[in-house]
Amino acid sequence: MVRLISFDLEGTLVKSVSGWVELHKRFGTWEKGMKYAELFFSGKIGYVEWAELDASLWRGHTRDEILEWANSVEYMDGAEELVEFLKQNGFKISILSSGLMCLAGRVARELSVDYVFANELIFDENGVITGKVNPVVDFKSKGAILRELKEELRPELTVAVGDGYNDVSMFREADVAIAIKPHDGVEGDHNVESLREVGEIIAGLLK
Repeated sequence: MVRLISFDLEGTLVKSVSGWVELHKRFGTWEKGMKYAELFFSGKIGYVEWAELDASLWRGHTRDEILEWANSVEYMDGAEELVEFLKQNGFKISILSSGLMCLAGRVARELSVDYVFANELIFDENGVITGKVNPVVDFKSKGAILRELKEELRPELTVAVGDGYNDVSMFREADVAIAIKPHDGVEGDHNVESLREVGEIIAGLLK
């Protein structure tokens, strides 16, 4: 008996809101980064171009600098306890993040989740950012990734947990969608304020 739960990462499992934004601010590139975001959201550039324009601003910075940020990000209250509860109740756990694998991979390792999908910065042989990106998860692809996981696992129950517009496609693929402190205009089957409430809803589903 397999159950599947898919989490957004930033703003859901960890307190970072956007690794892209936080790294721009850390590296002093936020002003240009905002202009690229405006181009994407106005439809003037695609997601891959946006990601690589962002990453191009960080050329010369190193993997160690990125990991220093990633390792500083804290979990949301109750994240570890919720994941442990899910494992005890037969859930396969996936993280689908349009953020960066340097953070998503760390969380996936520490929480021992089953699947993790996120965007990857490309580094050269010396660990320096090249400006290239492996764009695994764009603003629309979370639903497609979750659909593939469902086809592979054939779960009896699929739950999605997230907070933003890019989680809506994932919500549509789930049997139950839970929006945690959702952005304006984002709704799930349940809207909650904490991971503790997420656990309570899932416990109710299992009865």
